Amino acid sequence: MTGPRVPRTLRAPITRLDQTMTITSNSERARFNMVEQQVRPWEVLDFRVLEVLRQVPREAYVPERYQNVAYADLAIPLPCGQHMLKPVHEGRILQALLVNDEDEVLLIGGGSGYLAACLAKLGRAVTALEPHLELAQAASLRLQQQHVRNVRFLNVDVSEFVPDRSFDAVAFTGATWQRPDHALRWLKPGGRLLTIHGLSPAQHVELGTFTASSGVLWTQLFETDLPYLVGQEPPRDFTL
Repeated sequence: MTGPRVPRTLRAPITRLDQTMTITSNSERARFNMVEQQVRPWEVLDFRVLEVLRQVPREAYVPERYQNVAYADLAIPLPCGQHMLKPVHEGRILQALLVNDEDEVLLIGGGSGYLAACLAKLGRAVTALEPHLELAQAASLRLQQQHVRNVRFLNVDVSEFVPDRSFDAVAFTGATWQRPDHALRWLKPGGRLLTIHGLSPAQHVELGTFTASSGVLWTQLFETDLPYLVGQEPPRDFTL
């Protein structure tokens, strides 16, 4: 029997988004409209989250061919058959995690790097797992170009991941067919675990908060239908 694969770490050699970054007025307006017309009406009211979504240039993390729809209410395609989450989903995830300045966050499904960049502005450090090497390398480069250095991308599947620390927040960005309760072991006391689980087309987005006195308290946030993470699909012979 062989042990878990050692993940490949892809580091962006630059600590936070550069506050002096220049953006075009069109992009700035598109971000404002995304927040006010899509995200805020979806019950995302946390001021810090809305400010992050206004500041982080989503177009910098979108494949070039989709630049013109970077701020649309779409799940934008990525290489390797993956997708960026819709802005409304990203906003709800960021709000639910309640990340503060000192938090360490684990993001499962790093994708384009956009959600990692948002979490990097809210917290102290982000570890992002991405099983597709092409996506992990591209995301690391984008983070470097946007002057983000408190994110580390690991080229590893979540099923092979062995953490070297505990986290204040853990978030799954894709679906698993069963709730990944094993990830609760990766939390610090008071930590939050956001999961997306169930059978398509009715998947549950839930937040579990780990407390030493009461165990885990689960709150259902909303329902959705998202692609499954690699290796987390329902068994082929599973039927209701």
